[in-house]
Amino acid sequence: MKIAYTDCFSGISGDMFLAALLDAGLDENLLRRELEKLAIGPFGLSITTTSSSGIKATTVEISAKADQQFRNLASILKILQKSTLAPAIIDKASVVFQNLAQAEAKVHGLPIDKIHFHEVGAIDTILDVVGVVVGLHALGIERLTSSPLPWGHGFVECAHGRLPLPAPAVCELLTGVPVYAVDLSQELVTPTGAALVTSLAQSFGPLPDMTIDVTGYGAGSHILTNQQPNLLRLIIGHETQKSETVEIIETHLDDWNSEGFSYLCDLLLKQGALDVSLTPMLMKKGRPGQQLRVICYPSHGLQLKQTILAETTAIGLRFRTEARLTLEREQVTVETPWGKVMAKKVQTPAGPVIYPEYEACREIAESAQIPLQQVYRAVLQGTEEKE
Repeated sequence: MKIAYTDCFSGISGDMFLAALLDAGLDENLLRRELEKLAIGPFGLSITTTSSSGIKATTVEISAKADQQFRNLASILKILQKSTLAPAIIDKASVVFQNLAQAEAKVHGLPIDKIHFHEVGAIDTILDVVGVVVGLHALGIERLTSSPLPWGHGFVECAHGRLPLPAPAVCELLTGVPVYAVDLSQELVTPTGAALVTSLAQSFGPLPDMTIDVTGYGAGSHILTNQQPNLLRLIIGHETQKSETVEIIETHLDDWNSEGFSYLCDLLLKQGALDVSLTPMLMKKGRPGQQLRVICYPSHGLQLKQTILAETTAIGLRFRTEARLTLEREQVTVETPWGKVMAKKVQTPAGPVIYPEYEACREIAESAQIPLQQVYRAVLQGTEEKE
């Protein structure tokens, strides 16, 4: 999977995001052709190279060649729908503007159809938003993640007057997003930048496990007073591993009828357990017993613990969180002499591997009255022929 990570150490804006995409390889001519599909009048697009703290970066400046026309959400969505852009680009850009409109409407206490975007409805912001979506699409980014966002302070002048930083719409957009305070009285996260990253990023946190292909830098339009580079770093690569946090629940049982394990296992799996195991062990006083272990996402932990305590003789549980590494996998179908059979395609570091699905193979073996291993071999042979 091709993924991208926005490293927002100095914040994010629409022009910084677009510039970082260009710096990472987005074709300028392709971008211009795509933006011209919007019927919003003539515009100027200046793309230049600059340096910030010795780091080469790209800057983008968009200018209108006619009087600015401020638009509301309905007019912007109409422009998108009338364009000849790809449906996927139209849909994602529409979501960005809808989220921004909802934030503005809540901040101003007005219905969403009464909101006029002022700066956001200007031609440069429309092109920034559409350009970013075009860039992610053109570069084949399948998943976008982001770092936590810096939270500055101070005030900014805008069409509504003097507003505190971050701007109220930014605060609304960043609800549920991890942020951290920085001692800078300058705007670091703009409404357009906040709308883009919160609408398009699937998660916020540290850099995901990936093999880096390219890094692009998009420069902001002002100099930060603490002398740090005003850049957005965009890291693009391929996801190689998937690490996630899981909860491990364990208990020792020495007086439980293990005949109930099959029922308990099915129940726990239906309630969200990722794996359930029962291991024989020798306990205190030489008594034989079992260790019950359940792996789950932390969000399912409480219900699973209650089920274990209700369905077994356990009077206590141990639980902890651990990191789990999984390989990317997908369900596929393989042609066999008995029809299509479900299998699992796993992306390993050495390349993709197909694993037959036990339940699907068992059904065929039972209905055709043939050995299970014969079905397994047919699935693997069908995979080799397909390749």
